[in-house]
This record gives sequence, structure tokens and C-alpha cells, in this order.
Amino acid sequence: MRPWRRRGFPPRGPHRYELHVDGGTFIPAMLGAIETAREQVLLEMYLVASGATAEHFIDALAAAARRGVDVHLLLDGFGTQGLGSAERAHLSAAGVQLTFYNPLGWVRWRVALFRDHRKLLLVDGRLAFVGGMGITDAFDPATRGAGAHWHEVMLALEGPCVADWHSLFADCWRQWSRDAIALPASLASPAATIPDGQVLGHVRAGGQAVMRAVLAQIGKAHTRVWIATAYFAPTRRLRRALKRAVRRGVDVRLLLAGPCNDHPAVWHAGRRFYGPLLQAGVRIFEYQPRFLHAKMVLCDEWASIGSSNLDHWTLRWNLEANQAVTGPVFAEDLAAVFRHDFTLSEEWTFAAWQQRGLRLRLLERVLGSLDDLLVQWSYRRALRHPPSVQG
Repeated sequence: MRPWRRRGFPPRGPHRYELHVDGGTFIPAMLGAIETAREQVLLEMYLVASGATAEHFIDALAAAARRGVDVHLLLDGFGTQGLGSAERAHLSAAGVQLTFYNPLGWVRWRVALFRDHRKLLLVDGRLAFVGGMGITDAFDPATRGAGAHWHEVMLALEGPCVADWHSLFADCWRQWSRDAIALPASLASPAATIPDGQVLGHVRAGGQAVMRAVLAQIGKAHTRVWIATAYFAPTRRLRRALKRAVRRGVDVRLLLAGPCNDHPAVWHAGRRFYGPLLQAGVRIFEYQPRFLHAKMVLCDEWASIGSSNLDHWTLRWNLEANQAVTGPVFAEDLAAVFRHDFTLSEEWTFAAWQQRGLRLRLLERVLGSLDDLLVQWSYRRALRHPPSVQG
């Protein structure tokens, strides 16, 4: 067994980072990277649906394969149900290698909750894009309109951590396709000189690696702990860590989705945690203009961006991975994004929260209880281990 599969990846560096906010910046950047690829393109994605955005990516991937680039596409078996058969046939006909993680089926119903939630693009072994996007029109302002697309961030990086992202992809690909992926000649060496980044993830899980790192950083924070997440279902350990940070005098803020969201039931269920956190001094902001789908963490000068929502699904069922970044320059870039989003959010106070209506209280209680039952059922059924090809 490779050491990183048991202990995780070590800090590496130096890197060049570029933060892309919203699809108007990261979609053209990712398409441009695919169009200039010369050796290899690896794309791993949870959510893919037919539409203008998917068409742009499919055309770019197909063109790359036709000009001799090694193109591998690893998609989740559930999150890509919206991708039509014509698009799949187009990719295969162009020479794109296409594989699905944990395909749905009656034989595999016991492991249907396990999903590949990672979002990753690797180009020529030198450039990686990681974050929380999906290849759907929901993320593209050119299709949805400037005021309707989902709010998301993607991180582009060059440097030794790219080799670690390549290892994550290659191991998962081998599990589901049984074929090895060739190493591009330009794959960056993982040797570390000035560590400023770390891949948080494992081939068989990933969410726990992200959560452990975030909890450790919250415990060490002196000035700020700012967390943005689309789906708020925090574990008891995370809630305790946030409250302890407040007691140490740390500025603890949660940036969460507001009324604009794609899963109202999940939103209401997650709001049951607001009261105790607000009472403890945690500041809670609900983003108002659009659906906030970003997953960002900032603890002092340590940042994390990736696929993990830091919820129960992340810990038990989802394949996740984040990129950690350490340093004042990137931390300030990410802090600027947070500050801007705070101005577009409604901040709850404990007094205002106590005044909410009976309907909201009932929704929180009923839907929260259903969420708790699902978690308890998963433990009784021992649904805690990722599936294999054999199921």
C-alpha cells in the first residue's frame, strides 16, 4: 500500500495559486486549459447535466482526444444521470475514456449512498483545478444570467501538489475501470522545498481527512475562523470546536446558503443548529442574491477549498478532497471574497432567531429528525465503507 493512502499527503510547495470566483471566470479558464492540453486531460466530476455548459466541455474534451491527447473522464454514477446518451456517445466516439463511479442498479442498492463528490481537472500533469463546481448550466452566468447562476469558487494551482491530485485520480480510476493511467512526461515532482499547500483526501474516502485538518486548524486559530458551505449539517465535534474558538476570542463566522437553494429540506434541517451556535457567539450569515454552493474555510492564514461541505454526508458516504493553502497572500485573497459575500448576506442574531415563526420551527424539527434518522440507519446497516467494483 502506498504510504499516502494510509497517512495522507504531506505538505508540499512552492505553488502558484489562482482563485476563480464564479463560473464567469473558472469555466473559460478550464476550457482554455483543455484546449491547450498536449499530453493528458483528467476530469473527475460529480454533477454533470446536458446543456450549453456540458456541450462546451464535451466539445473541448472530444477535440483534445482527436488531436492525440490522453483524455480520461471519471463521473459519478448518480450525479450524471442528467447527461444524455448522445453526449456520452459523442465522448466515446472521439476517443475519450469514460468511466462511472458506483453506477446505480438493483444489485448495488446497498451502497447507493456512496458517491464521488470530488471536482477535479488535471491538465498535462502541471495544472489542477479543484473546487465545488458542476458541469451544468447552473454555474454559468452566460447561460443562466448574471443574477441567477450559483455562487462558486475554483482554485487553480501549479506545483508539486498536482502530482498528489494525479495519484488520487489514478487510484480511483484503476478501481472502477481496472486500467492504469500513464504518467505524463511533464508531471511535476512532489519534492517539497517551501511547503505552502497540501492535498486533503484519500482514495477510499476523503471527507474525514478534510474534517480532521479543519478541526485541527480551528483548534489552533487565534484571530478568525470563517467557513462557507452550501449544506449545513455539522457534526457534534465541529460544533464544539466552533464554540471553543469563540470562547478563546476568535472571530467565528459561518457563511451559509439562504432562501435561494436547491434542497430546501436540507436547508431547513440544517437551521436547527443555528440557535445554540448563535447563543455561543458564532456569527451566522445567510447569502441572499443566489444559491451559495462554495466550500471555503479560512483559519487565520490557513485556507481550504474543494468539494467538502463538512457535513455528515462528507464523513460517511462521499468521496471528497480539498486543497489546503498556507500563507498571508492567498489568505487575504480569500478573505476579500468572504468580506464581499458577508455584505450580500443577512446576519442572524440570537434575539432575531428566537423570534422566528412556528412554521419554521416545525420544519426544522421534522426535517432535522428525518436527517438524524438517516444517519442512525446508516450506522445500523453498517454503511460506513466505500463500495468496490464488485459492490
